[in-house]
Amino acid sequence: MCFHTSTTHKVKKLEKHFKVNLVDPSMESYFDKPTYHHNGFSHPNMLVIPQERSDVLAPGIWGIVPKHKTKDEIKEYHKVSVRYGGGLNARSEKVFDHFIYKDTIMENRCIIPVSGFFEPHDHKGKKYPFYFKDKTDKPLALAGLYTVIDTYITFTILTKVASSLFSKIHNKKNRQPLILDEELTHNWLSTDLKESDIEDIIKYSFPEDELETYSVSQGLFSPKVDSNVKTILEEVDYLELINNL
Repeated sequence: MCFHTSTTHKVKKLEKHFKVNLVDPSMESYFDKPTYHHNGFSHPNMLVIPQERSDVLAPGIWGIVPKHKTKDEIKEYHKVSVRYGGGLNARSEKVFDHFIYKDTIMENRCIIPVSGFFEPHDHKGKKYPFYFKDKTDKPLALAGLYTVIDTYITFTILTKVASSLFSKIHNKKNRQPLILDEELTHNWLSTDLKESDIEDIIKYSFPEDELETYSVSQGLFSPKVDSNVKTILEEVDYLELINNL
């Protein structure tokens, strides 16, 4: 699953890369501040590109909430839904059946731009975080779904069965986020897709040779450690993993 991300690119770089504009220029200084570690369970504000306004970057709350809820019920829903993953991820296999996703999949798809994300590797019962990023440091486009509640966007990241690279790293859950290339990013936000088109995109596997991955500090998963620091993105080698990966 994808519960931890990083957003370090400047807004201008995201605007240029995705050919969009920040919905409110006054937010630029806020989103220009790098976040080295977003813990999804804190339900942070992140930028998304919503299907309804595919020409903008808009702030969204990570953790999808049913659209019939009110803005005052968002936090309470997140508290209750934590046992089900807090709405942070959506299994792509269930997008046409799940009570939230089936109401959003046709008209409320989104792209979540990230600099990278973290996945855990399990070795003898211990978790070792690995960081994934584009080899050329381009933003990654994660496919997602969203709801609009009053003036708030809430979103979730789609996941799929792990590729060979991800199954080796994320060896306990064998899942990965749905990463899209430039063409499919554009297609994902199209208003003309049929169910069969969406199913085809969901099956897409981002080229593994375009990704870089390496282990980082186990402090990432510790509530006692401030992991939103630049050093959390630095490689940390673990001797016990040398013959395991």
